[in-house]
Amino acid sequence: MTSLTDVIPAPRTIEGPMRCGVLLDAATTLWAGPGTGPTERWLRSTLGAALGIALPPGEEDAKNSVRLRIDDTLEPEAYRLGVVVNWGIEIRGGGPAGVFWGAQTLRQLIGPDAFRRAPVRPGIRYGIPHQIIEDAPRFRWRGLMLDVSRHFMPKDGVLRYLDLMAAHKLNVFHFHLTDDQGWRIEIKRHPKLTETGSWRARTKFGHRASPLWEEKPHGGYYTQDDIREIVAYAAERHISVVPEIDIPGHSQAAIAAYPELGNTDVIDTTSLSVWDNWGVSHNVLAPTDNTLRFYEGVFEEVLELFPSEFIHVGGDECAKEQWRQSPTVQARIRDLGLADEDELQSWFIRHFDNWLTARGRRLIGWDEILEGGLAPGAAVSSWRGYQGGIMAAQAGHDVVMCPEQQVYLDHRQDGGADEPVPIGYVRTLEDVYRFEPVPPQLTPDQARHVLGTQANVWTEVMEDHGRVDYQAFPRLAAFAEVAWSALPAPAERDFTGFEQRMTAHYRRLDALGVAYRPPAGPLPWQRRPGVLGRPIEGAPPNV
Repeated sequence: MTSLTDVIPAPRTIEGPMRCGVLLDAATTLWAGPGTGPTERWLRSTLGAALGIALPPGEEDAKNSVRLRIDDTLEPEAYRLGVVVNWGIEIRGGGPAGVFWGAQTLRQLIGPDAFRRAPVRPGIRYGIPHQIIEDAPRFRWRGLMLDVSRHFMPKDGVLRYLDLMAAHKLNVFHFHLTDDQGWRIEIKRHPKLTETGSWRARTKFGHRASPLWEEKPHGGYYTQDDIREIVAYAAERHISVVPEIDIPGHSQAAIAAYPELGNTDVIDTTSLSVWDNWGVSHNVLAPTDNTLRFYEGVFEEVLELFPSEFIHVGGDECAKEQWRQSPTVQARIRDLGLADEDELQSWFIRHFDNWLTARGRRLIGWDEILEGGLAPGAAVSSWRGYQGGIMAAQAGHDVVMCPEQQVYLDHRQDGGADEPVPIGYVRTLEDVYRFEPVPPQLTPDQARHVLGTQANVWTEVMEDHGRVDYQAFPRLAAFAEVAWSALPAPAERDFTGFEQRMTAHYRRLDALGVAYRPPAGPLPWQRRPGVLGRPIEGAPPNV
């Protein structure tokens, strides 16, 4: 057994590599056993296109071939990749996903050319050293949350990020589709959600204290066919898409489209527009029967589009000032026998937990859904640190750990003055690499409720995919290793070795066209001079 070469995320074991090995060339064939169709298609369309080889169907026992097979003695996402001299390459997976992750490792072993869309060295033979890799993920939930509400990412950009996730063995795409600043999913029974709610007249440039504005409309949304395409594309890559429809806060875009959803006895909701600033809007949903029926209709269409086990309902940062001021809301609190506005929010979330459970789905929300009592079957995305996740796991609820202090990738990567629009905490590549998703306070039984972990990308200051790339990478590569690999305790992790492997990985990212933050700092065109961020270390998220 040797070092883990330059594969990211690091595999569990590698035997080899040895100098001799297997050549991939125009004569290499591909044999795909039952259940491996998605990986077979991916190898031909992606790897074959990059290397300029057809990978025609071959016999199971042919030499100079790639073989794919299911091996049910392995865990579903586990794989065994064998590169054997004078025999060929075999990828065994415990299930279809395991075979696919093994193919992602094979791509890395070939080199940066395998990450391009067309051959740059036609006719070359690619040698892969003899080795056997055995690997399996630590967590079942290895996620990336992408906020497309603050700044819309067109469909092609979303598909591109699904490819980037797959290349790093991430398997849950948390799709943040609605917020105060934009509604991004077509709902046929409520067309104004996109007609009105999907665009804003202008946009704050930088932190909300910045004096700068981009004085042009910003918007966009995904049609239902776009969503179907995204979900199908993700499924081919063994990625589950978890949609988020944020309720009862972060809903000004919906209220701008349908004013009756707001607290009409407190403010003139007909005067509201889609919000053009950042932070937490005080315009939240009214907890009326009309609102419940409206969002049940929304979720009915969402369930038709997304087959995922979990549906995210937000539940975070619900400003309760309007509820306190509203005679209608106060009467509702009394009628329901609730103690206060926190219990009212819990009642609201419980309603949709019951509604989703009755339809065979599970509710997940940000850790504020703990306030006023957590719905019995709900899971928690713990973002305000570890405590929400600890409380939820100790109470027997499933948890996804995504604390903003560690894995909010919109936070700046360095304290230098040339970081573009510096936001929040300084979280370096090493900080992310030393993140530990399972809090030590949990017992082994409680720790089993930690489904996994997720990195979050909030896009207030990311106006295009280049800015998203800069904030996400290279830190997403470190996060992927934390989520996948069986790493030691944070203080014992070999960050120096990870940096050495990143030297090869940067070349892969270059081939993919990822505009990552270079180790030496931002390139001149990646800076944003004069754009105010939120450079106070330790400041609350919305200061």
